[in-house]
Amino acid sequence: MDKKIYLLQKIEMCRNKMITLSNTNDLTSDAVIAASVELDHLLNELNKLKTVSHS
Repeated sequence: MDKKIYLLQKIEMCRNKMITLSNTNDLTSDAVIAASVELDHLLNELNKLKTVSHS
C-alpha cells in the first residue's frame, strides 16, 4: 500500500479516536493528550512525505 494512503487512513482513525475520547474525557486528560500527540506525529510524517515528494 502507498505510504501516503496508509498515513491518511491512520490519521483519520486517530482523529476519530481523539474525538471519541474528548467526548468522554476532559481535553487535558492523559488519554486525549496521548491521542493528540499521536495525531501530531502522524501529521508530521505526512508533511515530511509531501515535502520530500515536492523536492
